[in-house]
Amino acid sequence: MKKLYCFDFDGTITYKDTMFMYLKFYDSSKFRIQFLRHIPLFVLLKLKLAETEKVKKSFIGSILKGQDESKIKEKSRQFFEAHYPKIVRENALDFIKNIDKDTTESLLVTASLDIWAQPFAEAFKMELVSTRAEFKNGVFTGNFIGKNCNGKEKLERIKKEISDEKFDKIIAFGDTSGDRPMLNWANEGHYRFFH
Repeated sequence: MKKLYCFDFDGTITYKDTMFMYLKFYDSSKFRIQFLRHIPLFVLLKLKLAETEKVKKSFIGSILKGQDESKIKEKSRQFFEAHYPKIVRENALDFIKNIDKDTTESLLVTASLDIWAQPFAEAFKMELVSTRAEFKNGVFTGNFIGKNCNGKEKLERIKKEISDEKFDKIIAFGDTSGDRPMLNWANEGHYRFFH
């Protein structure tokens, strides 16, 4: 029996959204200034009057654009070490640790950037399917490679990742509307399973 597990990351496996945590960890003074500057955009986002991808790009870029890839990776490692496993839901961690690696493939599917999600995926022994940061000549451009990995895009990226592989059962875990396409597509979709 070959199984595929698809786990959303923020809020499903973790207690908190990691984007704000990571950006604050990266540069807390810059974070405070840019957070205040972005409040009008966050409000528009809540009212569904702004595009998530644009606001996200703007906010992340305002803190990380122009930063060296090596510094970003080092900060991501430090962030992981400072917060793992504290921010991970205990029952989610137990579940992940007990997955039979011989018969099961697991994907960490997240709208978070690969920058800070990668160390977590490695700790969980999962392949990462995420929003990807664009680097040119070792410097973050402030752009993403492809789309924000959320909603329908999550499902597209999963399908691309597994391409022609056949699974007897696909089980997905999520906690927001952005996970719905993935949850509906899976044989079993679990909403807020670890809460």
